[in-house]
Amino acid sequence: MRILVTGGAGYIGSHVCKALARKEYEPIVYDNLSRGHRWAVKWGLLEEGDIGDTERVGAVLRKYRPAALMHFAAYTSVGESVDNPQLYYSNNVDGSAALLRSMIAVEVVPVVFSSSAAVYGIPQSVPIPEDHPLDPVSPYGLSKLKVEKMLENLGRTDGLQSISLRYFNAAGADGEGEIGESHEPETHLIPLALKAARSGAALKIFGADYETPDGTCIRDYVHVSDIADAHVRAVEHLLKGRASFVCNLANERGYSVKEVVKTAEKVSGKLIKTEIVSRRPGDAPILIGLCKRANTLLGWKPRSDLQTQIIDAWNWMKRDPRQA
Repeated sequence: MRILVTGGAGYIGSHVCKALARKEYEPIVYDNLSRGHRWAVKWGLLEEGDIGDTERVGAVLRKYRPAALMHFAAYTSVGESVDNPQLYYSNNVDGSAALLRSMIAVEVVPVVFSSSAAVYGIPQSVPIPEDHPLDPVSPYGLSKLKVEKMLENLGRTDGLQSISLRYFNAAGADGEGEIGESHEPETHLIPLALKAARSGAALKIFGADYETPDGTCIRDYVHVSDIADAHVRAVEHLLKGRASFVCNLANERGYSVKEVVKTAEKVSGKLIKTEIVSRRPGDAPILIGLCKRANTLLGWKPRSDLQTQIIDAWNWMKRDPRQA
């Protein structure tokens, strides 16, 4: 059974393709490779193209007739979205609208959407449930919310089944070392900490005066392979004709920046220099999610803790020359 995976050459999309292949699905990767990597396409075929190219998307859909669509193709940097919101609205929102329009014109199939906890904005309560108010503070978060709403609307007008997965901080790498995280520039804390361990350069910590036990921000980290497992469960849920919904993917436990650094030091066996700099606008002190809906509806629970995430990321970084 074929599954079309937009953005399947990216960090999370490539891990999902491996998880799909293990369950004997055939992933078809659709990616323009602007931020994804050809080397990450190891499971299934690669079709190059932009999600906004309706003719190209339509041709690929007619060629493969996938049973479902998994949509990862998006720009994902909060900071970049603040600096260049038009880029995010054009690619993430307009591109997604064009993709869905192309799909509906060929055949309506279920959609699993890669959303984000950024749709919540600054939390009013922690841990954050799915019924928390939606008030994104970045163009990135708003772009994800707009696509969620598109899917909801198309469910009413076109019978489109969908699941939007709002994950917190994706982390780690494939435990077998076949794929991993590779962004340029890198903005995620764990790879930045590990790169600092290797290079001896100072890791910047954005603010150490938050109302948290050690003064640094607390975040909920989820192993990328656990996220991939949730996507497979979600597509199987929809292929059985079950109802649409949105849900969080979280570990339901938070770690501070300093705790992440300490764990990275333990894993790497190296001292990590740090430099305290000013806070970033919009950074909440604590972001931790609740994922009861994923537990109940998908039978999903995260299996990996922070140390496992960092071990897998470290092993990938040592193995991959691009991470030097």
